[in-house]
Amino acid sequence: MSSNKTPQHPQLLPSSRLPPRAASTSLSVDDALALRQTRERKDALVRGVPSIDAMREAIRRAGCDAPAMTEIPRIGRLDVAAFRARAAHGLPFLMTGLVTRWPLFALEPQILRDRFGDLPVRARIGDYINTAFAADRAMQDMSMRAYLDLVATGTQELPPYLGNLELRALNSLCNWPSYFEKMGPPRFWLGPAGTVTPLHCDYDDNMFAQLWGRKRIVLSPPHHDEFLYPREANAMLFGSPFNPEAPDFAQFPLARQATMIACIVEPGELLYVPAGWYHHVRALTFSLSSNRWARAMPLALAGDQPA
Repeated sequence: MSSNKTPQHPQLLPSSRLPPRAASTSLSVDDALALRQTRERKDALVRGVPSIDAMREAIRRAGCDAPAMTEIPRIGRLDVAAFRARAAHGLPFLMTGLVTRWPLFALEPQILRDRFGDLPVRARIGDYINTAFAADRAMQDMSMRAYLDLVATGTQELPPYLGNLELRALNSLCNWPSYFEKMGPPRFWLGPAGTVTPLHCDYDDNMFAQLWGRKRIVLSPPHHDEFLYPREANAMLFGSPFNPEAPDFAQFPLARQATMIACIVEPGELLYVPAGWYHHVRALTFSLSSNRWARAMPLALAGDQPA
């Protein structure tokens, strides 16, 4: 992404234009435990499961029973019934012929500056990889135009990243399929080559649409979490300190036993990531992606209900 304008230091936006950041509060041990239990009960109710712990364990069992795979298959566009039937196997796959029909896919990246330059965004800056799942990671509020100017300078060791943002103006140009009865709001991921989301897993089914550019994604099955030194961010999200792009087996020896499957997600493709699958994401070019998490029982558990 290039710009004819002189890059400027991004200006902070009024806080009222973006959701407030999570407040840093000190809770007692009892209060923190009560808050966690309340959140987990709500999460379980939304997904129709007895408990999130039981759901996570059922996902691991389903992963053990699923066939081993060495590459992510590419298939054509599926209707709802065919998608759910395939997703019930609990294995990731790439789908073509769907995202290419979205209006946003057909537009050029320059549209971000021309039409959405004043859009408020929140950028991940600094070492956002090692602080990816920390509550106090470095973030800065700015406009889309200021973010593009910042990227254009190319002076950062790790390029700033717009990650996990709910940008409704962009979503109006996307046509998401109704593969799930309940889904969370679309999230957008924008940045130049070199932006990274480190290895982690979400315990919701995930549809990941690649709109512009290419990304390399490394995946590992849910029952291999025992080899990945998982750290809980919350009941639905676990991170791993292991970097599959630069494996340190001296520090993480168990990771030698983890299956790692790499794929390149091309523009216009949609990647289905089943609940519990670990994934590490790197942009290979200037890239715009969007994803949605299901808010229902994972499809891989159709025949293995949490007890």
